[in-house]
Amino acid sequence: MAVVTSSPNAAQRLDAGAWRQFFGAVSEFARVHAVKLYRLPAALPDGVPRLPCLDHEARLHEDISPHAAMYIEDRDGGALHEVVWVPERRRIEIDIVSTADEHTAEAHARLLQRLAARFPDHQIHVSGPSWLRGDRRVSRACRAQITLREVLIGTDFERLGTALERLGTIGKLMEKESRVASWSMRTVTGPLLAVAGFLSYGALGLLTSQVGADWVQGMRLVVVGGLGAVFLYFGLKAVHLTEMANRVWKRCAEYGLILAERRRIDGGGAQPATPASAVSAAEG
Repeated sequence: MAVVTSSPNAAQRLDAGAWRQFFGAVSEFARVHAVKLYRLPAALPDGVPRLPCLDHEARLHEDISPHAAMYIEDRDGGALHEVVWVPERRRIEIDIVSTADEHTAEAHARLLQRLAARFPDHQIHVSGPSWLRGDRRVSRACRAQITLREVLIGTDFERLGTALERLGTIGKLMEKESRVASWSMRTVTGPLLAVAGFLSYGALGLLTSQVGADWVQGMRLVVVGGLGAVFLYFGLKAVHLTEMANRVWKRCAEYGLILAERRRIDGGGAQPATPASAVSAAEG
């Protein structure tokens, strides 16, 4: 579907035609609740919320292929999935992190079969949770306040707005905690390493004549290196908490955009809370 052409308008028409085919094929077995677009010209039915792909827009990378991510619900079982379509690479990605606990293993396998049958020329890839990125912790933190199903289907906008405000506050507090941990590490790392180095060279140096220079040198490396490893560990934990806080905030922002679009489409309901209001509440 990625065709080199001298006319940008022609390329957009090709992408738009491929998008209509993809959207129609998925709509045969699932209801599309929301679509996230990244630099892809795509027309949507009036009743489908449209929002930017925050994860990739925030990175400011120009080498990311245009794509569309869809939140869909199985018509025959009600399971929720996120399907990402990358036309230039003929690739379909299924993100099971964003829809954690919203579908069963059987529903996931059924989705794979349906996509493989309808798009045999596409490569299908499953994006699972990452332990290093703390995907499950982020998912649990978000689901404790509001679930994706509630955002996509719920009708009590006032209650959903309150839940979003709580989630945004939690994300902001997570970021503040990470800043405290980061500054603590920066404050104590240098002085403690300097003191440890001085003491190890001074105190252990007195034992050189008794145990030998090689043994003393090895103990010095163990003491200084061990302290450095400890500080590195706690520093990485602070960075990890910052990463998770940003993802919680982005999830809150995405949910807020979906609810705002649903409210606009429905033409009523209370105004859902936004991450900005949650930030003000946290700082106030």
